[in-house]
Amino acid sequence: MTATGWPAPPGDTSLNARRRDRELAATADGEPVDVLVVGGGVTGAGVALDAASRGLSVALAEAHDLAFGTSRWSSKLVHGGLRYLAGGDVAVAWESAVERDILMRHTAPHLVRALPIVTPLTPQVSHSAAALVHTGLRIGDLMRRAAGTPHTVLPGPRRLTAVETLGLAPALRETGLRGGLVYWDGQLVDDARLVVALARTAAGHGARILTRLRVEHIDARAAAGGDAATAARHRGGFEVTARDELTGDEVRLRARTVVNAAGVWAPTLTPGIRLRPSRGTHLVLRSDALKGARGALSVPMPGERNRFALVLPQGDGRVYVGLTDVPVDRVTDVPEPDASEITELVDVVSAVLAAPLDRADLLGAFAGLRPLLDDSPRLDDGPLLDDSPRLGHGPRSRPGAARPGRTADLSRRHLVRTDRGGLVTVVGGKLTTYRRMAADAVDAAVAAGELPAGPCRTRRLGLVGAAPRSILAAVAAPRRLVERYGTEAPRVLAAADHDPGLLVPIVDGVPVTGAELLFAVRHEGALDPADLLDRRSRIGLVPTERRAALAAATRLFDHAVTR
Repeated sequence: MTATGWPAPPGDTSLNARRRDRELAATADGEPVDVLVVGGGVTGAGVALDAASRGLSVALAEAHDLAFGTSRWSSKLVHGGLRYLAGGDVAVAWESAVERDILMRHTAPHLVRALPIVTPLTPQVSHSAAALVHTGLRIGDLMRRAAGTPHTVLPGPRRLTAVETLGLAPALRETGLRGGLVYWDGQLVDDARLVVALARTAAGHGARILTRLRVEHIDARAAAGGDAATAARHRGGFEVTARDELTGDEVRLRARTVVNAAGVWAPTLTPGIRLRPSRGTHLVLRSDALKGARGALSVPMPGERNRFALVLPQGDGRVYVGLTDVPVDRVTDVPEPDASEITELVDVVSAVLAAPLDRADLLGAFAGLRPLLDDSPRLDDGPLLDDSPRLGHGPRSRPGAARPGRTADLSRRHLVRTDRGGLVTVVGGKLTTYRRMAADAVDAAVAAGELPAGPCRTRRLGLVGAAPRSILAAVAAPRRLVERYGTEAPRVLAAADHDPGLLVPIVDGVPVTGAELLFAVRHEGALDPADLLDRRSRIGLVPTERRAALAAATRLFDHAVTR
């Protein structure tokens, strides 16, 4: 137990280059692991933690860095699924409300805070539309209460006067403003930090977190006289070929079960899975463009029934505006926002502001790809490829081929599929429900490999740094650090014990300090300066700030790895 009274991981949670090299060698030369997880995003890290906390031996292989893909490009919201409720997907909305409660009260209260979100009642929002939104908020609040989230954590929704609305969002245009509807949801301090916390907690339970390890081929080992399905039933396991991206060496791994949690890249390892990736774009603005807003804005998209542009104040002097929903045909490592998406977001938000947004307010933009399921049947679809596909909160379904239509209308349910060779694939879903996705995937792996494991333990398993809010409030460290590191914030400060200069921001206008970057190299698995700028901090979201900080980050990285 920790001083906070919450159980601590039983082992070392520090990730660094030395540990990575040591554990990669042990995995390549040693006995098969019970579970090999492919993918280091939020779902893959969640699978690693779930499996390791059940007592299984686990290795996670990620071709790049933790949170390199979709998991770092979200809206940074842990939300109760109001959009899905509006679309009639009550099951997904309920699952979201339950998982939001788990994150905010039990597993990551240090990383998630309550955020007021206001829908301004402008002349463009009719009285009937306002009534519909208000009804949706009340149903969402019923789900909040049913999920067990107290109003002290997330207050209930209510109608605001025009004066109250302007108090939360002073940049709004006063003319014609009838008031607003406010509700509360969860906001992550940073999505990438959640992934790193999951991976470190998994490491504390014995998981081997192997970044820069690209899985190239997975073979089910056939039992004598049998096919791949027979091999799976008799625990033949898997032979996996991977490439160490740091050395170029080929690495062979053995595993009793494999979980493919590679997101939009999952079909490269499981060709039978068909996805319809969707690009979501966000803008990064100066906070003064919103005149110091204390709450977020939810602005209805013109002509849409259940889509809103979100204006989300951050704790670092930035504001995110998002997000779009655009089908894509090509999956890339780092998606690029389209100019038309940027224009759409600027125009929608400007329509409700007293002073329209100017391109000078735009600091940057980022985009991520959602791995949405296409589960429509085709005329040439044969039987399902496995005996037990599980579509989260839905009927049996086969992954469908790409079809005409809007990705905005596709469900955010998740699919867990075990193929004939025993390979488990988990796709779909969203950041808020990662834990449920991981639990379902590990259940499938345990069944496929006949592994000796108990039930899921992650509903009440705090991540590194987690503690009750009363304890977090008393941590002797600046609030900004506590919101990112929780009870570990004093350890970050300790990195500057012999060099107070490490507590100074690494570049003007950026709050990130040298102590944070050193902590990232020594304990959070950062293997190069790009990891520091783009995922352990989010300096990289603003290109000018990234360029200004690169030299300092490189110098600190070199200092950390040579000591």
